[in-house]
Formats: sequence, C-alpha cells, structure tokens
Amino acid sequence: VQLQASGGGLVQAGGSLRLSCAASGLTFSRYAMGWFRQVPGKEREFVAAIIWSGGSTDYADSVKGRFTISRGNTRNTVYLQMNSLKLEDTAVYYCAARAKFLRSSRESEYDYWGQGTQVTVSS
Repeated sequence: VQLQASGGGLVQAGGSLRLSCAASGLTFSRYAMGWFRQVPGKEREFVAAIIWSGGSTDYADSVKGRFTISRGNTRNTVYLQMNSLKLEDTAVYYCAARAKFLRSSRESEYDYWGQGTQVTVSS
C-alpha cells in the first residue's frame, strides 16, 4: 500500500492550498480516509476524515469552516482544500487510510500513512 501526498507549499496567511493524496495497492472505496498534521515537537493531530463513500465528514474544531475534505473513488484520491489559512496551520500534513468504512479522528485507528507534505503559512 502506498499513499502519496502532494500539494503542500508556501502560502501567505489568508491564502489557499489543495492537498491531494493518491492511494495505490488497496481497494480505495473500502477505506475511510483522514488527514492529520504535525508540528515539530508536538504530537500529530487530527485534521479531517471522510467515510468510504464521501457521504460523511468530520473536522477538527480548529479547521471547521475553512477546510474541506473530499474524495474521488474512481481516482483513488483524497483531497484537502484549505482556505483562509492561518500561521498556526503550518505543519507537515499526512494522509492516512483506515480499513473500515467509517471515519475516525483517532490516529491509532488508521492502518496506512503517507509520507507527509509540508505546508508553511507566512505572514
């Protein structure tokens, strides 16, 4: 199984980025997907999650209303649209796959992880 995250970069506060995570080696439509992020020296934290069909999503309070998670099962890809970015959104963002239909905000409930993509928000 491989999860390849992309789309990170440097953006000014208030700007937008769209992260993508392409999955291979698994039956994508049987997996819930999530995004997490980590700042050096801190624990990895939940950002967003989506069920197998895309019909239900969940967000951390810190990103609710600004970030949108979506998925394209025919493309084996999950996305994270990030708008109104803030300095505190700076982190390495990881996508993760959970071998269940239902989503979770718990890191321990995910089975596969991507390599991470850096998002840096500047003032």
